[in-house]
Amino acid sequence: MHVRTIGQGLEVSAIGLGCMGMSQSYGPNPGDRQEMIAVIRGAVDLGVTFFDTAEFYGPFVNEELVGEALAPVRDQVVIATKFGWRIEDGKSVGLDSSPERIRRAADGSLRRLRTDVIDLLYQHRVDPEVPIEEVAGTVRELVAAGKVRHFGLSECSATTLRRAHAVHPVTAVQSEYSLWTRDPESEVLPACGELGVGFVPFSPLGKGVLTGTLTAGTKFSAGDIRSTIPRFEQENLAQNLALVKHVGELATAKGAAPGQVALAWLLARQPGIVPIPGTRRRERLEENTAATQVALSADEVADLNAIAARIGVHGDRYSPQHMRMVGR
Repeated sequence: MHVRTIGQGLEVSAIGLGCMGMSQSYGPNPGDRQEMIAVIRGAVDLGVTFFDTAEFYGPFVNEELVGEALAPVRDQVVIATKFGWRIEDGKSVGLDSSPERIRRAADGSLRRLRTDVIDLLYQHRVDPEVPIEEVAGTVRELVAAGKVRHFGLSECSATTLRRAHAVHPVTAVQSEYSLWTRDPESEVLPACGELGVGFVPFSPLGKGVLTGTLTAGTKFSAGDIRSTIPRFEQENLAQNLALVKHVGELATAKGAAPGQVALAWLLARQPGIVPIPGTRRRERLEENTAATQVALSADEVADLNAIAARIGVHGDRYSPQHMRMVGR
């Protein structure tokens, strides 16, 4: 596994593991906890050192899962988690990045993750009620107290990134980014490059579509987040699969899987990009981590860019309610 350096000198594996799907959002949750622990530990065996979770996932149970799985190898890995939601009676009831809430969230995450320090602590969504300078200042206090090593933001605007970075250095921005979600390219990625901030794409495989395993007739269960996302609606999905077809053709020519080409495209964008594909299966984990061995030529990258631009994407990447929470 290759190693990449994101902001503030933090070294992580070039491919990380997003752990959210092990506890929510993709249909019925796995019934065998030990099986998910084995997947996480299998990632370590494959050279993955970067693991992503959040108190919101579950809520809480995903951090507990990650904490248990990584406890035996804690000194070998980088664990990222997130704050930013008000959680009451086991449910999110809105955003809350007040200083008191951030401190309580950090303490809870430390306990559930079975660790003395959080390697990377993100604000999960920008809270319009709390100035980002106050948020960054609170995280700075947690860093000074030895509870947190690095500060991150998720789904923020370039303006918010700059304001936060002026108070305390931002190590990474995490946002959705893939061949079919190009939103960060206009402003956020250039700002990250200018400030020396790493970029961590979540859903780098387009929530599964770029693996080539979905069809126009794919039906999603009520527990699958994709059933609420416009670009997965049947008519939109049928049109969006045109891009997947081209990715698959290139993958076949290179003797690779479509998802590997999608990840290789991200790795070729900037040296500070570290995608965190999620999975519940060991075989998919092996496929994703092997994407570092798939080299795309400059012409192949340019062709993919041109195809993606020509075909476009039909439908938003979130419901209207959640779209209002990104890019702030």
